[in-house]
Amino acid sequence: MIYVNIKSQENHRRRRNRLFIVAEILRVAREGAFKTQIMYKASLSFAQLSLYLSLLVKLKFLEAVERDEKIIYKTTSKGVKYLESYEEIRRLLGGIK
Repeated sequence: MIYVNIKSQENHRRRRNRLFIVAEILRVAREGAFKTQIMYKASLSFAQLSLYLSLLVKLKFLEAVERDEKIIYKTTSKGVKYLESYEEIRRLLGGIK
């Protein structure tokens, strides 16, 4: 008999919520990252990424810095505070899905 973990398959297929996606982007950009790096590491389409980057820069969670004619996105102190709060909430909720 082959045991299949159905719960892990369900979790894998579950959609990510916006708060999780914001946290992923901020984690990737913590030390500074190019748009394409963020897109691939956070598993977003170009259209999704553009919307999130615009929002996060407007909210001052990210800053866009030009270096050598390229834009690098870096998580701000406000963005780091978001990440810390997000992780604390996840910890408090524990196993609640």
